[in-house]
Amino acid sequence: MPHHVDVHVGAQLRALRILRGFTQVRLAEATGITFQQVQKYETGKNRISASRLYDFAKVLDSEVSSFFAGIDDGSSADEMFGRLDIEFARSFSEIPNPKIKQAIVRLIKDAVE
Repeated sequence: MPHHVDVHVGAQLRALRILRGFTQVRLAEATGITFQQVQKYETGKNRISASRLYDFAKVLDSEVSSFFAGIDDGSSADEMFGRLDIEFARSFSEIPNPKIKQAIVRLIKDAVE
């Protein structure tokens, strides 16, 4: 049975990968491993070594500490946000026009009110 820390770190890896627009294949190629290994890391089946975690952080333009965000309160990016939420955030961050971003935010606020 995977350790809860390995599961948490794997979920954070998955969220950061999606947020940065990486596929498992692209992340694997960038770090010199197979995409199957990325899958195992993301599910927590395999533990991520410190050096590999550093490589992931570097490739994903993130801090190593981001893989542990929420661990003290038992939440992970997968639990806080679904895949669609993460993909939306990634896509939204890529919109270059601030006026379009503002219009989208207004639309969303109107939809939930």
